[in-house]
Amino acid sequence: MRRIDDTLNHVVEIVERCITNSRCASTLIFEPINADADKFRINVEASLRENTDAVEDDHIDLEWFSPTGKLLWSTLSEPLNIPIRANRTGETVRVVKNESKDSKFKTSDSPLLLRQITQRVDLGRQVLGYLRVSHPWFEVTKPSRQLIFDLALGIGLMVLSVGASGWFLSGKAMEPVGESYQRLKQFTADASHELRSPITLIQTNVQVALADLDLTASEATTSMQYRQQLKMIERLTQRLGKLVNDLLFLARQDSGISKDTFSPCPLDALLMEVVEEQQLLAPEQKITLSLDLVDPPASETNPELLENWFTLVGNWDQLVRLFTNLISNALHYTPAGGRVKVELARIDGINRVSRLRNTSAQLQVKVTDTGVGIPAEALPCLFDRFYRVDPARTHTSGNTTTANATGSGLGLAIAQAIVEHHQGHIQVESTQGIGTTFTVTLPITLES
Repeated sequence: MRRIDDTLNHVVEIVERCITNSRCASTLIFEPINADADKFRINVEASLRENTDAVEDDHIDLEWFSPTGKLLWSTLSEPLNIPIRANRTGETVRVVKNESKDSKFKTSDSPLLLRQITQRVDLGRQVLGYLRVSHPWFEVTKPSRQLIFDLALGIGLMVLSVGASGWFLSGKAMEPVGESYQRLKQFTADASHELRSPITLIQTNVQVALADLDLTASEATTSMQYRQQLKMIERLTQRLGKLVNDLLFLARQDSGISKDTFSPCPLDALLMEVVEEQQLLAPEQKITLSLDLVDPPASETNPELLENWFTLVGNWDQLVRLFTNLISNALHYTPAGGRVKVELARIDGINRVSRLRNTSAQLQVKVTDTGVGIPAEALPCLFDRFYRVDPARTHTSGNTTTANATGSGLGLAIAQAIVEHHQGHIQVESTQGIGTTFTVTLPITLES
């Protein structure tokens, strides 16, 4: 609108310059009024006739009025019938045209909007007349409508994009919730299954013992039978208590409420203790269990570092539980005459540029057995809770001398939770008929 007003004012300025400047290319032609040489009038026909096409090409219309307000000349096809009002700042006027429709002679209002500037033209003290310059309003409404259209289109696209993005991101945000819900359902089903078996056996043995008590009056029941039944109840109760403790441990790890304290732990001494305990079972199963500590390199001469070569920051009880689970599993799935080897080594981080040792040293423990192995399709699910390779959920190991059906399928899940709690990682490699190797890598110091 400001640009159109500037254009209209520029046209008015050109006309005013033509009045005072005889060299103007479109000089206005003046004529004396009667015989009075002091008063003049503009010969409109001669002055503006040649410029009519130019102003129409620019969508600018001119109107010339006499000093009394009478329309003398116009580039418009029809007079606007609007009274003149001197206004150099520009104004918007609304013109209503009546159009008849054929035989019914009905009229309809067709509004026409114009932007106008009216200027009084003087020559000395004489008022020559009034010049009104008009510009169609569509030059203003067209960019406004385009702007409204662009804004509407942009807002529509923005709403669609925001909606699509929100739907996509909400779906992504809900994926962990869905996974947690599915895990909770699976956990509930598995826990119910695992708890049902020992509880049922306990109830059965208690019922048998009570029935035997009822028959003591007529039949002689030896104390040995009662002792066996009570021992069975004791074993089942211990199994149930262990299962509950395992579930409680995993629940605490998942919720982050575990308040375990970390302190320097010599991993070599810890493994010696665990291996010594497990070696009590190895002779019965005719399995060779060994511990191999990889010595530090001969180039290492720092006495303090050598003294703490296998020491890391961790929780002693949890690490004992971790390696007890791994070694006991290896012994259980290794047939008689097999071997289980535990190897401890320190892996120093080396800077590739300076070739100097940095603080990213780690301890690596490998538990290798010559057991029955694990199928390749079972490896991805091996650390899932309550998962067992045998679909019947019973341990059928290669060791024919022992048959253990007390496992709950939580040992490796607990092992993984302990490793993650110590900011390490655990991986497994296995070949059926050859053996399995569990590799646990733990950092020397925990990152804050």
